[in-house]
Amino acid sequence: MMAASALWPALVFSAPEPPPDGAKPAKAPSTSSVDLPFSQTKLANGLTVIVHEDHALPQVATNIVFRVGSKDEQAGRTGFAHLFEHLMFMGTKRAPAKAFDEWMESSGGSSNAWTSSDFTDYHEHGPSTLLPLFLWLEADRLETLGRQIDQPKLDLQREVVRNERRQSVENRPYGKVELRLPELLYPESHPYHHPVIGSHADLEAAGVEDVRKFFDQHYVPAQASLVVAGDVRASDVNALAEKYLGIVHREAPATPALAAPLPPPPLGKVVRETIPDKVEMTKIIMAYHSPAHFQPGDAELDILASVLSSGKTSRLYKTLVYEKAMAQSVDATQDSSLLSSIFTVEIMVRPGVSADAVEKVTDAVLAQVTAKPPTEEELARAKNQIRFDFVDRLQSIEARARLLNMYWGEKGDPGYVQEDLARYERASADDVLAQAKKTLTPGSRVVLTVVPASGNAKADPSKKAPQSAAGTPAGGGTQ
Repeated sequence: MMAASALWPALVFSAPEPPPDGAKPAKAPSTSSVDLPFSQTKLANGLTVIVHEDHALPQVATNIVFRVGSKDEQAGRTGFAHLFEHLMFMGTKRAPAKAFDEWMESSGGSSNAWTSSDFTDYHEHGPSTLLPLFLWLEADRLETLGRQIDQPKLDLQREVVRNERRQSVENRPYGKVELRLPELLYPESHPYHHPVIGSHADLEAAGVEDVRKFFDQHYVPAQASLVVAGDVRASDVNALAEKYLGIVHREAPATPALAAPLPPPPLGKVVRETIPDKVEMTKIIMAYHSPAHFQPGDAELDILASVLSSGKTSRLYKTLVYEKAMAQSVDATQDSSLLSSIFTVEIMVRPGVSADAVEKVTDAVLAQVTAKPPTEEELARAKNQIRFDFVDRLQSIEARARLLNMYWGEKGDPGYVQEDLARYERASADDVLAQAKKTLTPGSRVVLTVVPASGNAKADPSKKAPQSAAGTPAGGGTQ
């Protein structure tokens, strides 16, 4: 069964894997070499249909995105978007429970879904001959599932989601950060205040009519886009989409405009919290408000994240892991979302090392990147790796389908790939410095420290003095 999903899809750039020691950065392909051709049409019921033809292999990937995520949930009813992702696999009268997966898997296909704060995405992949089945199944549940939700279905999937929260978040090492960080960064009135998976109390309080209302409001053709990529012809896809999905005529109460970014809520102070957890090493998470996805400064922060933590010559790795042997790993990420983003710096502290000392050294490194721009070598390396990683991901037709739908969902334009890459080309070292100064504000951030609960501390694995920078570094690689 494929209904259990990842909650946070990687729709943004994180620090890419560095080249081997001593190797030059991978040569980046020119942005002019990146082409993602597509055709686009809109059915009478408002559903957008996007087709990307690739006849290299007899495969097809379908991807349908609904513009609904946890940001659209009402107070007291959090977790609905993710809950409904599960309910969509509960089956209908025409395609009973488990049949959705069994019918396609018996012919070599697969399906899955994910939910984020901004979107819900359902996708299939398999031989191109399965396209009619994929579209029929999607149309069937979009047309009928809402009114067929009953108490037993709701009770079953509600418990599945609650167990997922326990196993995948609450009992996962450092998983509690996922629940607590948005609550500390955003006020209760902000759409990102609560975690995507929701709360146990809100899930328990959900009734059948609540869920049906959520479906009727958000699962409508006018708020969705279907991408079909692979060994298909646009004319055939459009005919099949019209045949199966074109008959779904439920109207949205109102077709909203594209969501606009919200001004970052000012913290104006350092918010600190310590979380005891069943872990072996202390982890420090520093979080800052940052520009929304595709907004000015977003690309510059992807570059800054690479400068800070991608590879052994990156600023944080070189200082904390290699030279001072204070950290086991480091990671900096611009976690971009539709309304607002979070720039995080995470440090896994080596056993026996003071977390306070690590924080001071980290702050000193961050102060350096807000005082002087990155070097031209650092800038070139970061850009090259970002471009290479971006193009490398496009080898998969599933990734291409997902990217086209992401551009539609966030920009209203599936053909945004050139502009997406161009924003990195335009970023200068001074631009990165300017955004670093705006974002890395030491007096306005959240600092979460996850510490081993009693009895879970790990002894220092080495009583020897760590080797100097000229020798083999103590500690592991970047995370």
